[in-house]
Amino acid sequence: MMKCFSVFKAKKRGKSSPELREQQQTRPPTTTRLVKSTGSISSPRTIPELYREKGKNSIKFSYSDLRNATNNFNRLLKIGEGGFGSVYKGSLRPLDGQSQPRVVAIKKLNRNSLQVGGLTPAGVHWHKEWLAEVQFLGVVDHPNLVKLLGYCSVDGERGIQRLLVYEYMPNKSLEAHLFSRALPPIPWKTRLRILLGAAQGLAYLHEGLEIQVIFRDFKSSNVLLDENFNPKLSDFGLAREGPQGDRTHVSTMPVGTYGYAAPEYVETGHLKSKSDLWSFGVVLYEILSGRKAIDRNLPQSEQKLVEWVKQFPADSKRFRMIMDPRLNNQYSMEAARKVAKLASSCLRRNPDERPEMSRIVDVLQEAIRESEEMETRSSQVAEPSNRRMVGVA
Repeated sequence: MMKCFSVFKAKKRGKSSPELREQQQTRPPTTTRLVKSTGSISSPRTIPELYREKGKNSIKFSYSDLRNATNNFNRLLKIGEGGFGSVYKGSLRPLDGQSQPRVVAIKKLNRNSLQVGGLTPAGVHWHKEWLAEVQFLGVVDHPNLVKLLGYCSVDGERGIQRLLVYEYMPNKSLEAHLFSRALPPIPWKTRLRILLGAAQGLAYLHEGLEIQVIFRDFKSSNVLLDENFNPKLSDFGLAREGPQGDRTHVSTMPVGTYGYAAPEYVETGHLKSKSDLWSFGVVLYEILSGRKAIDRNLPQSEQKLVEWVKQFPADSKRFRMIMDPRLNNQYSMEAARKVAKLASSCLRRNPDERPEMSRIVDVLQEAIRESEEMETRSSQVAEPSNRRMVGVA
């Protein structure tokens, strides 16, 4: 858990916030409700309803607080940019003036921007996405989901401003470490632990709440890494409540990112939790190969990762060819094959044939154990050899 928000210069938001009232007024009448399979609750509450109960500690910051925290949104403090706008590293001062300032990440939404690589313009739903983040992150609580510390909403003569304040993640994103040559490669076991944490976060969203949540935009850039490379899912602007009762899916306009979005969702707009599984399968192959989901700089036959890896089945002798050369062969082949098979199961065309996230968690835990056992065996083999060398000397 993060430190208490009350140490910062901000006010607690009341129950009757204009943002929440607007959501109540504009929520479509077709909103459905999930009944948990275990459930003693016959009519689970929606995210806005849960937010009214659990979001009481959300902090509403003033625009001047956040402008001061970022030195007037100084370009030198910008740490990220996308279709939503820009993210800045900021420093919030405590009320007592004596404690150390808290480093945070501040997202400033740009309502005129377009979602780069996205399926639809972000500007069309920019306020809706901002509101979704406030409410979803005000409800969820899991070590592998990023913490929302507060928000800012201003409708004034100088324009409309929507900002979000998160815990700061110093090691950037999984995407940055996989594909940027400016950063050192992530070791094999660390990659597996990142995958496991991300899977546990998704499993919590799918199976651990009163109402099911579909993340809808899982990708390597939305997996942030803390100082110890623990992963946390970020960017809940596209998250949706899952299908409820007898319904098998939620019908919605397809949004997300090319290369990661499930094909049946893109084609039909039918969204279900298994749509997240397809996206997770893509990231599994990114972790194995060190290649992007879509890379236009590669030969045409290699540009789409999901299609390219089909040439190298997990049980074939050629499988080694997909492995990231930056790993320098420092990985368990047995565990790598297990992860590849898991990825392929996530990428089945029929969404109902994809595994549950809880099964993904189990398999990744097995892969980590196998990798640790391989390290132990390798060290045991190397130790007697070193002793013989010392004896000869």
